Amino acid sequence: MAIERIILGIDPGTNIMGYGIVKVYGSNLDLVTLGVLKLVKTDDHPLKLKHIFEKTISLIQEFKPDELAIEAPFFGKNIQSMLKLGRAQGVTMAAALSRSVPIFEYSPRKIKQSITGKGSASKEQVAAMLQNILSLKEAPEQLDASDGLAVAVCHYFQKGNTGNDKKFSGWKSYLSANPDRLT
Repeated sequence: MAIERIILGIDPGTNIMGYGIVKVYGSNLDLVTLGVLKLVKTDDHPLKLKHIFEKTISLIQEFKPDELAIEAPFFGKNIQSMLKLGRAQGVTMAAALSRSVPIFEYSPRKIKQSITGKGSASKEQVAAMLQNILSLKEAPEQLDASDGLAVAVCHYFQKGNTGNDKKFSGWKSYLSANPDRLT
């Protein structure tokens, strides 16, 4: 019997938060939705964090994900930017924890490698590969949204199609294990 799971992927940010939700059923991986939360017009950092928390709660309530996958912070030279990004990730995680949704973190490099086979891939390359993996008619327009979707798909590759410990190193190993997904 196939296990169905919903995975919420989030690319946290204090100006734009990208998210993508996929449904896993057996060896099928389907897009549910993707989008962005734009916060660039808000200068009040605590208010941005409140909006991030509320949007995450709203997504959890509407789509009832079984797992949340989130992009881990990366090392940067601007300490203030890193602190703000860490706070955005923290409130996203707090929202998931408040609803008992398990959290999984992936580095930006791991996400890109999992989707494209290359850890240094561009956002455009990731979006194009997601189009192929999910059999979408066109690549996602908003790159921040496709980044959130990439986190969810990366988690799927890492956890396998049953939620167990079966792992895929990337899309090539996934496709070789799931030839029915080739079109």
